[in-house]
Amino acid sequence: MKSRQFLLASRPVGTPTADNWDYVETDLPPLSVGQIKVKVLYISLDPAMRGWMNEGRSYIPPVAIGEVMRAGGVGEVLESSDPNFAVGDFVSGGFGVCDFAVIDTKGVHKVDPKLAPLERYLGVLGMPGMTAYFGLLNTGQPKAGETVVVSGAAGAVGTVVGQIAKLKGCHVVGIAGGTEKCQYLIEQLGFDGAIDYKNQDVKKGLKATCPNGVDVYFDNVGGDILDDVLSKINMKARIVVCGAISQYNNTMPVKGPSNYLSLLVNRARMEGIVVFDNIKDYPKAAAEMAGWIAQGKLIAKEHVVEGLATFPDTLLMLFRGENFGKLVIKVDHTS
Repeated sequence: MKSRQFLLASRPVGTPTADNWDYVETDLPPLSVGQIKVKVLYISLDPAMRGWMNEGRSYIPPVAIGEVMRAGGVGEVLESSDPNFAVGDFVSGGFGVCDFAVIDTKGVHKVDPKLAPLERYLGVLGMPGMTAYFGLLNTGQPKAGETVVVSGAAGAVGTVVGQIAKLKGCHVVGIAGGTEKCQYLIEQLGFDGAIDYKNQDVKKGLKATCPNGVDVYFDNVGGDILDDVLSKINMKARIVVCGAISQYNNTMPVKGPSNYLSLLVNRARMEGIVVFDNIKDYPKAAAEMAGWIAQGKLIAKEHVVEGLATFPDTLLMLFRGENFGKLVIKVDHTS
């Protein structure tokens, strides 16, 4: 069987281009013990993928030149040499940007399409949802009545952060790009306020929507917005550093917070979150969030783009702020 794959051809400088990829068709190897062959149905696109393309030390090794681009996915088992997985099982794992994969079963787990749409296991019930859950609750530690601000608020992580904060009794403000996204946060997700960074002054927006200051800031974007929020934090505030999407394609050094002394003045804490640190607790978090979804307390939204070949341009939607909810590719198997 052949597999269509996107291989990393070169390391991008700044924004990735089509030249950074080789789109190939190759024969899949036979299964070894403990492996499965998967028909990939949905591929997760996440801002972290940009960091995985860079050479250098990080929380996870970079994708090597000539390797299939790393990505989470959901698919159906076609063959199995692991007794824990049967043909016809639906599974989630790191299959990469491809339409068929042979993979070790370590790190692969079964999902149930009867409980939720398959693409949801890449969003609220997948890595973004887990990032939001553990980053907010374990690192941000919000308390009822506090003000929580989240940037990238209309994205896969931000929408979940804000909704969980509301469930915990917080005043929640989202920062997002565009009128439609900001309306969605307030009208559909129940945020108390929203700031349109594309059309509003963020500092003025924070002053209007956070009259009591900011107790928890969940940062997905970094850059100037991080500085703006630091100017409004309260005593003992918690800043959760999840990502810095505004900086990922920089050709210059990453812009750090010039306003960081606000942390000193307010005895505040800034701490990073890497979701893999909480892997042992994923089942508990997934069960609780699935319960919230069933009760109508947590709304999930996926942004689905069809066609594996669209990958290079679809990935850039993340950095252009074009995705509305969790961005996934639905893999085409008709050709």
